[in-house]
Amino acid sequence: MDVLIRSYQPSDEDAVVDLSVRAWEPVFTSMEDLLGRELFLRLHGDWRQFQARAVREAVNSSDITVWVSDADGVTGFVATKVTDPERLIGEVWMLAVDPPWQRQGIGLALTTFSTERLREAGMRVVMIDTGGDPGHAAARRVYEKAAYTLLPIARYWKAL
Repeated sequence: MDVLIRSYQPSDEDAVVDLSVRAWEPVFTSMEDLLGRELFLRLHGDWRQFQARAVREAVNSSDITVWVSDADGVTGFVATKVTDPERLIGEVWMLAVDPPWQRQGIGLALTTFSTERLREAGMRVVMIDTGGDPGHAAARRVYEKAAYTLLPIARYWKAL
């Protein structure tokens, strides 16, 4: 499938926020299952509001560059940033594809496109951070198809 990827426009904000909440529902469900309700609520509260706020902050940040996939409307988005300008490290900060459009190559196209833009900006290394839980399995498949190398990391949480 050919994917049209274009620069994010402020008029895309609501569509990007809405699709990200739909796309990340399995992620937050998985996280709640793993962490337990109490710890999950302490970390995220109402996860939909938490995630919508995070996406709005990202798309309105001067430090983050955003592109969208478009097929007569926004079908996905990717946000990148330079995380270490001295070491020339960039990051795919956020990526989401609207569920009806998933499994059609859009996530891979957005990942590849954003990786190339970071290379063109002079970055020598690009990282993507995602979860190891079942809710993030689709994201891990995309990043592996895009030839990213997995570095297993253990992160522990405890409610106080």
